[in-house]
Amino acid sequence: MEPEVFYTPNAPRPNAFVPQAVIAGNFVFVSGTAGTDITTGKLVEGGYEAQVVQSFKNVKTILEDAGSSMDKVVKVTVFMVSGSDPDFSVINKIYSTFFQNMTPARSAPQVMPFPGGILFSMECIAVI
Repeated sequence: MEPEVFYTPNAPRPNAFVPQAVIAGNFVFVSGTAGTDITTGKLVEGGYEAQVVQSFKNVKTILEDAGSSMDKVVKVTVFMVSGSDPDFSVINKIYSTFFQNMTPARSAPQVMPFPGGILFSMECIAVI
């Protein structure tokens, strides 16, 4: 099977050069997804925690529209601006609400500031 670029109108698209996801075989690879509000096209207000929640919501929508779900995620990489969540308490709280049945493998590199005020972004790999 050839890899297929996937896009849903129900979630924000990072930019014209980055697909929301790529489907290859029985896997969906979700690109880095920030806490952007689909209705405004801007980051949600409320700071770090609000961006984390919205990012998870956006990823959930992309996965479901691609034929998968949060329960089928096998690997997550979360990128946070250095110092935003030093003890992972915010991420762990939100993580547990979106991954109730199985906790996927996770990496969490801290990064320098993203452009445009982004404080958090996540990507994942899921089974379809």
